Amino acid sequence: MQVLPDIVPSVSNTENPRSLIERGSPDSLAQAAALFRAAPPASADQRRALSAAALVIARIVYPEISLGLPEVSGGHPYERIIRDVDRRTYTPPPSASGDFLEHILPFLALYNYVNFGPSIDPSRYQAALPHLEQAARLNGASVLPPLFRGFALEKTGNIKEAEAAYNQALTLDNSCYPAELGLARLLHAQGKYDEELTLLNGLQTRYPGSMEIRKQFARLFMAKGDAQQADGLITEILRLESRNGEFLLLRSRLLLDRGLYQQAQSTLDTLAAIDSTNRQYIFLRARHQAEGLRNRTAAINLLQTLYRSQPDNGEIAVYLASLLLESSRAEDTAEGRILLARLLESSPAMPEVLALAAADSIRGEKWGEAKTYLDRLLTGRRERKDLLNAWKVERALGNLAAALSHARELYNRNQPSDEEAAAYVTSLIDTGRQAEAGKIINERIATVPSGTDKSQYYYLRSRLRTNEEAVLNDLRSALFEDPRNLDALITIFEIYHRKKDERRAVYYLKQALAIAPNNPQLSRYKTEYAALLGN
Repeated sequence: MQVLPDIVPSVSNTENPRSLIERGSPDSLAQAAALFRAAPPASADQRRALSAAALVIARIVYPEISLGLPEVSGGHPYERIIRDVDRRTYTPPPSASGDFLEHILPFLALYNYVNFGPSIDPSRYQAALPHLEQAARLNGASVLPPLFRGFALEKTGNIKEAEAAYNQALTLDNSCYPAELGLARLLHAQGKYDEELTLLNGLQTRYPGSMEIRKQFARLFMAKGDAQQADGLITEILRLESRNGEFLLLRSRLLLDRGLYQQAQSTLDTLAAIDSTNRQYIFLRARHQAEGLRNRTAAINLLQTLYRSQPDNGEIAVYLASLLLESSRAEDTAEGRILLARLLESSPAMPEVLALAAADSIRGEKWGEAKTYLDRLLTGRRERKDLLNAWKVERALGNLAAALSHARELYNRNQPSDEEAAAYVTSLIDTGRQAEAGKIINERIATVPSGTDKSQYYYLRSRLRTNEEAVLNDLRSALFEDPRNLDALITIFEIYHRKKDERRAVYYLKQALAIAPNNPQLSRYKTEYAALLGN
């Protein structure tokens, strides 16, 4: 713990510890602590009561500051309230009480900003508002009633009123940085990330030791898709708070996004021990089932249960629809298309919905339909997967220049994947740039490890060959690296088909059809080779 840098304890001659504690800002609490040390109240009961109140406010509202006061175990009028606060139990103040602290301290039970674990019903925040209004009437100089009111309104979704309350707290005392953090959360909820970043940068400059500010930065970087910056902050937070459910969730999401499924499972197991009913946890567990364990059936079952309880959650709906549409079961794909139609009706501009619709059209080889979705998507988002799909579509439509443009944009980005490099090489070959394509292919073949990527480069090099035997050698190398390389299987089949070598042609045709039985490029050969295929 540390005293925040701009808190300069100075004792006013006109204020006493109670008024300073009731004001409730970092500055006033520091001044109260200084006054306690310089001239403690004569009454031992009063010392214990006021010290306990100051400590619990600082611990929950301003966890970064240390008042330097001794801990108080009990034996004071606020003992029951503080015990209930620690149990997260809100106890309304006595209706006849004129004690400001009796009205304000109970709200600390609801104040903790927790995004994971058993949630607090919004009606409890609503029920506390009259007590906060009474506290404001008892002490209009305190930042705590408007700060807590802003928090309660934020939790009940009243953004405009919450903003006004937080600004009121800052007007009373601009050292009340949790009010600025509240404003940052409101900007975050509205997707105003640039404004949020500006606000947080200002806060970070003034309060560099604040972990709460770091937490909000982590939320912001996750929302903006800046995984690298988010990861560093999340690691730091979890080093200090190893069972912080919210940031374990974010860590799990990062690990899943990177394909680190074993590490993700460990983090998810920790989350399950904290709250296995949390919906975000269940969603990430479903992702792990689908992506890490390849158990799509289990993932779909989890997501269908989630979707029934949260039909308006776009992330759940999109992911469920994607799994259903990719399923080999006809009933799943039919259900997926129904869900996709709902999403297109309810969220037609949502990038994830447009990307899903484009992917489904690509699977059905509805190239014109896919292009319509992708054109709309790329006006607002140009993620790698979007550009790769746009490349596939433009190439299928014969728009080779447009395909090359998308592939070049991908290739010129930082550290293009082998799939992206292969797309660029393909477009270079399509548009007659063989020399440039050959240079990249040879560099990649020399460095890429054995497997599917190297297989694709051998296939692409076969397209540059002019000698049929050299073509076949590269195609055989491609199939050695990946026996399921469909492009290589189809090409080698077509070579033997042209040579009328039926035995070899059927051998490769059978393998290609086993991988892609509905491939339109192969369908015309099914009849011709029906007898040899055993149909």
